[in-house]
Amino acid sequence: MKKLICALLLAGMASAAPGVFAQASAPAKKETTKKPAVKKAAKPAAAAAVAGGALVADEKEEDLGKANIEGSIVTEYMCEFGVKITVYHNEGDDQYIALRWKNSVERLRRIGTTTGANRFENRRYGIVWINIPTKAMLLDSRKGQQLANECRNPEQQKAFAAKG
Repeated sequence: MKKLICALLLAGMASAAPGVFAQASAPAKKETTKKPAVKKAAKPAAAAAVAGGALVADEKEEDLGKANIEGSIVTEYMCEFGVKITVYHNEGDDQYIALRWKNSVERLRRIGTTTGANRFENRRYGIVWINIPTKAMLLDSRKGQQLANECRNPEQQKAFAAKG
């Protein structure tokens, strides 16, 4: 099973466009008398903000707009070590999800895969959500590590318990 998951992850990463893991930055302006200033990207004060009672995540860099989770279908995932992840999606839109992890809500865009896995990514924050029929996982694409593994919604948990 672990070999299958690794193969799915590698296939998904291999099918991603070149530069997926590189952070976009504007070229520095050159000045003749000074060294070019290196401008660091400003981090948002809060990844999630309350606007009119609805939680939203702002993803301006990829022009994703506002991820309004009000009225969305909510799916709770319980992961290893008691980690809880909540996924919000709209019935008519399978291209985007909003994902709540720790104290932030981020909007992720669907990335096509050849394996059939549901892969969503937010390049600005470097997070990847992969959901296969038996489980889901949250990855940090910048650090190359898992943030949460063995995540299952109630339906996946029932299927998992039935096997064991």
